Amino acid sequence: MQWSDVINDPSLQNLPFKIELNRYGKIEMTPASNKHGRLQLFLGNRLEQNLKNGETITECSIQTTEGVKVADVAWCSKDFIDRHGYETPYSQAPEVCVEIVSPSNSREEMLKKTQCYLEAGAGEVWIVWENGLIDYYDASGKIEKSKMNVEIHLPS
Repeated sequence: MQWSDVINDPSLQNLPFKIELNRYGKIEMTPASNKHGRLQLFLGNRLEQNLKNGETITECSIQTTEGVKVADVAWCSKDFIDRHGYETPYSQAPEVCVEIVSPSNSREEMLKKTQCYLEAGAGEVWIVWENGLIDYYDASGKIEKSKMNVEIHLPS
C-alpha cells in the first residue's frame, strides 16, 4: 500500500487514531487521546509563535526507511516549504519533528521513530512523554535542550 492509497481510501477517513505505514506498506494504527490532541495544538502554536521564519504542521507525513511515519507536530522553515511545498508524504523530514507518546507506544518504538526522522533529515526530534518531560535528539544523540531557542512548559 502507498501513502496516496491511505489518503484516498474513504474507509480510512475520520478514524480516531493515527495511521502510519510500515516499511512493508502495511497500516499501523495508534489511538490518540484528547490530551494528545491538545498537546499537538499547544506545541504547534509554541513553535509557530517562537520560530517566525516557518510554519507548523500537525499529522505531518514523512517517507522514511521504515515506511511513512506521521509526526504529531513538525516545524518547517520557509526554505523547506519553498523546496517541498506540501508534498505528501514529505520525501525529507522537516527541521523539527515532535512525537507525543501515547499509552500504547513503547520507548523502543519512540527511539526507532526518532532514528527514522533524523535519518530522513530532521535537525531535531522531540519526544513528549505523558509525565510532561521532553527528550530532545539531534544527529549526535540525546541533547539537554532544543537548539531552536524555544522554551516549552507543557500545560497540566
